[in-house]
Amino acid sequence: MKIIRLKEGKERSLLRRHPWVFDSAIAKGSADAGETVRIESSAGQFLGWAAFSPSSRIKVRVWSFDEGERIDDAFIQTRIAQAVAARRWFDIQSDGMRLVHGESDGLPGLIVDRYGDTLVAQFTSCGTERFKSVIADALIQITGLSRLYERSDASVRSLEGLSEVTGWLRGAGPTDITIREHDWQLSLDVATGHKTGFYLDQRDSRQRFAQHTRHRQFGKVLNCYCYTGGFTIAALSGGAGHVTSIDSSGPALERAAAHVKLNGFDASRTRFMDADVNASLRAFIEAGETFDAIVLDPPKFAPTAAHADRAARAYKDINRLALKLLVPGGELFTYSCSGGISADLFHKIVASAGTDAGVDGYISERLQGAPDHPMTVNFPEGEYLKGLVVVRK
Repeated sequence: MKIIRLKEGKERSLLRRHPWVFDSAIAKGSADAGETVRIESSAGQFLGWAAFSPSSRIKVRVWSFDEGERIDDAFIQTRIAQAVAARRWFDIQSDGMRLVHGESDGLPGLIVDRYGDTLVAQFTSCGTERFKSVIADALIQITGLSRLYERSDASVRSLEGLSEVTGWLRGAGPTDITIREHDWQLSLDVATGHKTGFYLDQRDSRQRFAQHTRHRQFGKVLNCYCYTGGFTIAALSGGAGHVTSIDSSGPALERAAAHVKLNGFDASRTRFMDADVNASLRAFIEAGETFDAIVLDPPKFAPTAAHADRAARAYKDINRLALKLLVPGGELFTYSCSGGISADLFHKIVASAGTDAGVDGYISERLQGAPDHPMTVNFPEGEYLKGLVVVRK
């Protein structure tokens, strides 16, 4: 067994059971990509069993902190079974759900989502790549499903020295799927959709927006970065009089419009705009248009903390414009899915946007990802999605 020895004092995070070791913390030792290594302190104390990544700044991702544990096929199978079983603890009102959420489920670099009768897996670390076949077999056995599609096309694979891979790992068939979410039907393509096909992490927020729409009786709603219209369907189901939805992807907008029809809503209550959100918000202001509720659910502006400053400016600008467009008493549902933007920083960004817009407001709720995308006590980085509900004064 190869040993990775840390520099003096660099064992503190592992003693707190944080699963990452950066290259700057390592004194000596190396291994092949994905190989299991023993991590030791500078004094030779055992700290954990981990997968090694020669190319990444995160050189080591911990599998286990138990010295007596063996990292083998049985270990991987047990971890997957535990993750799937844990989803029974949560109230997931959908047949689309996350079954494995990387480090939070003790499987660093592995994402597994279920869409009806189809599983989608994303392998983003050398360790999970090395166990790919074992993982695929375990998923089929534990879930009882027969179809598993791989979406290992995330850009972070390049940081691990891995190429992009997509396609069927087990089974075959159509990649276009319709799932049930709450009382709605939503379709996706696991081969081409964002992430593994859809934004399952916003499931509870979509329901919350429908509830707010129903309670507040919103007339005009604006859904920015609407993708395939999840929040649009939520607004319509809540009784919104009219919903304007903006995205820069024509195919996504076509699917969003199809969702309106699929769920039996009147298409005349909708408008879909293939346009830039920032430019559209400015145009609405110039035209004197206002809205009762606005959703801002942009893509990841800051994948890491190194991008935080630039991302903060982008988040501030769209929130400033959106707050100007809200009527007094109107609500802004605003989100950041950037891991490099903390919840505290996001709050400060929105506050600064309000100051620049000359608008004050109440923060009535803080929002986060659905519970099948958990954050654990020892891995706060798992909290990548955060949101605020701002009521304009």
